[in-house]
Amino acid sequence: MSVVSMKELLEAGVHFGHRTRRWNPKMKKYIFSERNGIYIIDLQKTANLLRKASQTVSDAVADGGTVLFVGTKRQAKETIVQESARCAMFSVSERWLGGMLTNFRTIKRNIERLKSLERMKEDGRFDLLPKKEVLRFEKERERLERILGGIKEMNDLPSIVYVVDARKERIAVAEANRIRVPVVAILDTNSDPDPIDYPIPGNDDAIRSVRLITRLIADAVLEGKQRLMDRRTELAASTEGKKMEAWTEGMTTPQQS
Repeated sequence: MSVVSMKELLEAGVHFGHRTRRWNPKMKKYIFSERNGIYIIDLQKTANLLRKASQTVSDAVADGGTVLFVGTKRQAKETIVQESARCAMFSVSERWLGGMLTNFRTIKRNIERLKSLERMKEDGRFDLLPKKEVLRFEKERERLERILGGIKEMNDLPSIVYVVDARKERIAVAEANRIRVPVVAILDTNSDPDPIDYPIPGNDDAIRSVRLITRLIADAVLEGKQRLMDRRTELAASTEGKKMEAWTEGMTTPQQS
């Protein structure tokens, strides 16, 4: 498991919360102090909760689960796309469509429509259509790709939803809560921690802070995948060994007359 140092958290500005007039009293237990009208987040608690969240993510992936990365604010978009791609998981970085989790069957139909348009473009069917119709289809494909591209290969609901800025992504959090999918989220001092299963107190506005925490969650995914692969390799070796043992015993058993 990747271990984050206090120096890394400090250098990324994870400790900077919002101004004192913009806060949620429920975040009080995660606040260390106030300085120049800004709340300072307790980084010791952040580090501990980040380890707990990372372990949960790793365990879920090691059991064959998946993670959906969600972050549509400007400071998070690029990082969400890059880190979810690095660990081969799914992402929503443009706009959360209502029902992405609670009405996944309908979302899957939209994904199938996107894939159908892609096949039409790739196999040359677009070339046989009037230019006006091609432009209409291309516009539709681009819109669907922008919104659904990050979950195009997500065939089932995720095991965990990771969120940057739970306040902004409250619809995603609410949907995950409704279907009982655990939520891991960065919580700034203006957030409500109640709907979050695995809170990570931290600055959700600074790009460096978002990048550091999201990278560590992606690292946890990769560690979980390695554990799953190791387990499968051990199981395959064990099964092969038992087969060989049975075959050897069969060869050495005396024939009865």
